[in-house]
Amino acid sequence: METGTIHLVGAGPGSPDLLTLRAARLIETASLIVHDGLVDPSILAMARSDARLVSVAKQRSKHTLPQDEINALLVHEALAGRDVVRLKGGDPFVFGRGGEEMEAAQAAGVRVEIVPGISAANGAAAASGIALTHREDASIVSFVAGQCKGLSDQDWSGLAGVGRTLVIYMGVKTAPQIAEKLMADGLAPDMPIAVVENACRPEMRVLRGPLAGLPDLVMAEAVQSPALIIIGHVTARGDAAIAPLLLEATL
Repeated sequence: METGTIHLVGAGPGSPDLLTLRAARLIETASLIVHDGLVDPSILAMARSDARLVSVAKQRSKHTLPQDEINALLVHEALAGRDVVRLKGGDPFVFGRGGEEMEAAQAAGVRVEIVPGISAANGAAAASGIALTHREDASIVSFVAGQCKGLSDQDWSGLAGVGRTLVIYMGVKTAPQIAEKLMADGLAPDMPIAVVENACRPEMRVLRGPLAGLPDLVMAEAVQSPALIIIGHVTARGDAAIAPLLLEATL
């Protein structure tokens, strides 16, 4: 029996219009799609009517399947001769655990194709009018995960500040610790920040304020995942006029 292929596909930040052509074709023709919870329903609706859709959605401290079992599922289906579309929000190699799934497939001798997607950071920046780099404000961009183990022990010094932009994924629940950590590392309490919730979707919101007010902003506005926190002077340059569906709040 011929082994199938695992396609690690980035679904982008939300809208089907932001899929790559390759991603759209794979979704439309796949017989099996294993997808994350952040994949927009409108993208899943593109699948053919007889496709098998398997959700492996993850939430903070609660996974439908542990990562090792997801890896095993993908490999099992491919070894049974089935092609698998592993569909992930954003890009599979940016906090998407795509590297782990690729390595598991390779260890089992299964073919893997990587189909990149627009990352959550790029999508949120474009939709909200926040340029992650700007000649006057930032020539360095860093991406970090705000939900990983040992957050307080990580060294983020130098990742944010003058001339830099810091993008924090999965940081809504840990916003108080993030603000405290960055200010303890020397970042000014009045450093501009933005929280982009549901980027590239009709319900998108951009919430702005100072770093010291980040925890209160997240709480007062009841921010929910998916959301990114962007820290740096570039966040003060966003132009809401480019996003007519944008709802803004400030604190």
